[in-house]
Amino acid sequence: MPRLRRLLLVPSDLVMVIFVGIIHLATAFGLIGLVLLHSGKGGGVSDMFGGSASSTAASSTVAETNLNRITVAVAVTFGFTTLIMGLLLA
Repeated sequence: MPRLRRLLLVPSDLVMVIFVGIIHLATAFGLIGLVLLHSGKGGGVSDMFGGSASSTAASSTVAETNLNRITVAVAVTFGFTTLIMGLLLA
């Protein structure tokens, strides 16, 4: 009987899996978009929004710093939702 319990999700478990799954999917697409906004060897967000072309590669603008912080927050959220989904579906 315990094996059957693992195969069938209780409605409260199902709601939790759906809720965490939606957050997981949103953070996955958000992370893809945020990574694509980062600069490569030159340019990036600062050039897209009117940053000066004479800025050095070592200095980062406010837009790039905020983009880095947001990307880290979304990546950490993605990692936590991955762990939670693994624990819920184990």
